[in-house]
Amino acid sequence: MSDNQNLLAGQRRALILDEVRRRGGIRVSELTRMLQVSDMTVRRDLDVLARQGSLEKVHGGAVPVAERRTHEPGFEAKSSLELSAKSDIARAAAALATPGSAVALSGGTTTYAVAHQLLEVPELTVVTNSVRVADVFHHAGQAAEGGSSAPPSATVVLTGGVRTPSDSLVGPVADAAIASLHFDVLFLGVHGISVEAGLSTPNLAEAETNRHFIRSARRVVVVADHTKWGTTGLSSFASLDEVDTLVTDAGLAAPDREEIGEHLAELLIAGEPDTPERPTP
Repeated sequence: MSDNQNLLAGQRRALILDEVRRRGGIRVSELTRMLQVSDMTVRRDLDVLARQGSLEKVHGGAVPVAERRTHEPGFEAKSSLELSAKSDIARAAAALATPGSAVALSGGTTTYAVAHQLLEVPELTVVTNSVRVADVFHHAGQAAEGGSSAPPSATVVLTGGVRTPSDSLVGPVADAAIASLHFDVLFLGVHGISVEAGLSTPNLAEAETNRHFIRSARRVVVVADHTKWGTTGLSSFASLDEVDTLVTDAGLAAPDREEIGEHLAELLIAGEPDTPERPTP
């Protein structure tokens, strides 16, 4: 078999890794048919990806690397993942915010994307335990004061607390601040979501802080790309029946959509024609 010259090695390996993660494992024979390359080429690609720690080789194929339930990637490590999906989710989620309302945003790269979209919503009061999210509104406020065309900045309340690898503030100080407040809507990022474990995170202190967020919110909106479905962290902090809306992306498989639909009141698939989004100004 002659190798497919239309794909560069990096592109080919990215496709292999995506298939392994999406399907939970794949055989060499399937990859040769899909990519139209030789068996030897696929095996070399698997060797490279295995040395990088991106997947694990098994007899006849490859499977995802088993991630520790206590592993918590840093903000920078997560910020480059699923960028298109996060952008779609952010636009759809921001359409759920009403001008003049009180909104809360937890930490995470998806809520960070939502924060950028919320800059277009006037007169918000924003409560967050995310240093990164607070910075989004802070910089927007500075731009507005400088006479630019940036929209007026929201009123922002940043909780205190102990900083996590994902730049969230957690612990008793954050919990006490959140417990004393009330939100119209909470935009909540998660490490993992599943029927069995509900919403979960690898950080025990963050789990408790998220519980306080949920208790203080009238509406809970989880923002999570499709790769979060079926993932379980060390600590569960909410069941699916505590979630009002899940905003995810079109990468979520049809069987997963059906399963989620049986347990959640509302599922919004961002980027699809029937999903409402805030109009672009």
